[in-house]
Amino acid sequence: MSAQSGRPAGRSEATREDSPGVPLGAWLADLPDDRLIRLLELRPDLAQPAPGSIAALAARAVARQSVKAATDELDYLRLAVLDALIVLHAETAATPVAKLVALVGERADEKSVMSALDDLRERALVWGDSEVRVSAEAAAALPWYPGQAIGEDSARSGAEISAAINTLDEPQLELLDRLLMGSPVGRTRDAAPGAPADRPVPRLLAAGLLRQLDAETVILPRNVGQVLRGEEPGPASLTPPDPVSGTTTVADVDAAAAGAVLDLIREIELVIESLSAAPVSELRSGGLGVREAKRLSKLTGIDEQRLGLVLEVSSAAGLIASGTPDPEPQDGASPYWTPTVAADRFLETPTAARWHLLASSWLELPSRPGLIGSRGPDGKPYAALSDSLYSTAAPLDRRLLLELLAELPPGSGVDAPHASRALIWRRPRWAARLQPEPVAHLLDEAHAVGLIGRGALSTPARVLLAGSDDAAIDAMGTALPAPIDHFLVQADLTVVVPGPLQRDLADELAAVAAVESAGAAMVYRVSEASIRHALDTGRTAGGLHTFFGRYSKTPVPQGLTYLINDVARRHGQLRVGMASSFLRCEDPTLLAHAVAAPDLEHLEVRLLAPTVAVSQAPIGDVLAALRAAGFAPAAEDSSGAIVDLRQRGARVSTPQHRRPFRALPKPSTDTLASVVAVLRRMDSTTPFANVRLDPAVSMALLQQAAMEQKDVVIGYVDAAGVATQRVVRPLTVSGGQLMAWDPAQGRPREFAVHRVTSVMSADAG
Repeated sequence: MSAQSGRPAGRSEATREDSPGVPLGAWLADLPDDRLIRLLELRPDLAQPAPGSIAALAARAVARQSVKAATDELDYLRLAVLDALIVLHAETAATPVAKLVALVGERADEKSVMSALDDLRERALVWGDSEVRVSAEAAAALPWYPGQAIGEDSARSGAEISAAINTLDEPQLELLDRLLMGSPVGRTRDAAPGAPADRPVPRLLAAGLLRQLDAETVILPRNVGQVLRGEEPGPASLTPPDPVSGTTTVADVDAAAAGAVLDLIREIELVIESLSAAPVSELRSGGLGVREAKRLSKLTGIDEQRLGLVLEVSSAAGLIASGTPDPEPQDGASPYWTPTVAADRFLETPTAARWHLLASSWLELPSRPGLIGSRGPDGKPYAALSDSLYSTAAPLDRRLLLELLAELPPGSGVDAPHASRALIWRRPRWAARLQPEPVAHLLDEAHAVGLIGRGALSTPARVLLAGSDDAAIDAMGTALPAPIDHFLVQADLTVVVPGPLQRDLADELAAVAAVESAGAAMVYRVSEASIRHALDTGRTAGGLHTFFGRYSKTPVPQGLTYLINDVARRHGQLRVGMASSFLRCEDPTLLAHAVAAPDLEHLEVRLLAPTVAVSQAPIGDVLAALRAAGFAPAAEDSSGAIVDLRQRGARVSTPQHRRPFRALPKPSTDTLASVVAVLRRMDSTTPFANVRLDPAVSMALLQQAAMEQKDVVIGYVDAAGVATQRVVRPLTVSGGQLMAWDPAQGRPREFAVHRVTSVMSADAG
């Protein structure tokens, strides 16, 4: 079977009508200024750079790349209307609107069809009034072969199609694969009635996996091709599907979103703390290695997939970056992923403001964290913080999902399958990246950053999408539970925190207890090591007793009181000073035992007096060696006060963002009004004005001339640099070459499009 490309089967030059309709340039020239401004708002590429005439504007509007860009934002109904117009040959001759309505039939009501048609007119993808035309490039902009949205039955589910495909033999699968990889249309004699029933084509036709166009032509149905590519089939209906999978109260939505925000902030704090103490080296190819990611996951207690999202959001928010930290790790194998100086400000910022930074950063994040852990087409795993995750389309997909949720009644939730179907209906050209799995990743991420709760849009997210940052912060502040000023100490020395603690209280608790489990109610554990840590930072036994007695809503267990007293009694009996360092102890026996310890031999500690010893080693080394030997020393300054000698966390001074996403700037209304004013001053009553055009427009003008079979005068510079003007009739324009009939030589000739310097109508003048 041979593949067939181009227009739908059965089309030929003989089907052209004698009434081509109003040219696009003339139709645009008759539009009022506000309509032209609206066109340039909907299709900003037409105004960048500003066109020199209506003819140039019309030529750009029908160019393939511009048409594709314009159809990116169309839903299934509008693309189906375009498809129907192509079936009616509207790219070659004017088509009555009544024919369009009749072709669509009962699949959509006339009001919806006319509304879609008006929208296409606003975008200049369709022009005309009672009779309309479309660009010759409209077919290339459809995400399917023309004719498949209107003339194809899409009732079968993906499971039914998959079951039918699983029964095929190798010749049948090979034939489907050829149609999938190339044109979906193929010519074969086996499509004719009476062909042997055991051949692949008749069997595929009988199974509904091919569709017959005529006696020699078959087509791979759109939904079958989607299943073969691993996608869900659809859309099928011209009315949008209902994405709602459940409903709940707005209070529940906001509570779930607020809880997710608290979890995310806690995890980011853990990552900042871990990377402060031990920056992680960056791979030579960029990002975090698998081994480093596993180590950081184990250290923070965050699942690897979740850790990838935390790292990506932290990087986008400027809280961590790759660079040379200060202080620099001893191995010196920079760069490292390290917290930035902005991380310190973040830790001191109110929770609602921190949420706003994280949510805004996620919305504009030019990467897909959901891919982390899976493997790409090259078989290599996607690494966190690497350029392999980069995607300029990711922010567009997030906005599309949130806009869908914003249009639903408050409390209306979605799941991945329902949301995927609704999103694909809205953007059929984005179908490959809006499948249920990537949409599930988007929903999980949106929930993690507090924009979604229980599958529904949170109140702060609605305010944020409306463009009010301060109001969004206030809304999240309202949704967040009020900080509490107490906790519950249990008999097993765990501390239950039934809500978010006040900031100062949380810091104090973290100094004397370690997090055991996180969630809506966090659980800390007090141990000998955690109490020793608190005493190392200058706290006293009396201060710890007062702290637990004041803030615990339950009686302080005796076991905790005994533990604090026992650790405090042993803590600080040995004192380490700076001489380079010295040891001081009121108990001569204990000091002598410490000096003789094997772990201190390399430090050359010597006794100066029964209660004083000195060492040339730094104070930090002496402290570490004594602790390794089982002692509990404390550091003191020259006045004898206990000091905190913990190493300062590493920081990167200047954030280094990875390939930030920058949306194309859109011209203002005033700018577009100025562009339209210039166009009005040009003589642009025909689609080919006698003005010199830029090369990008020349190609589109030649394509339009070929479509309308009009002679044009082209300015042409040959390989020798000789400039000439030629009257030709364009036949085809493709691959950078113009094939045109040259009446002077009586034969077709090829011209390099990049050498065409101008295009003018042969009838103008």
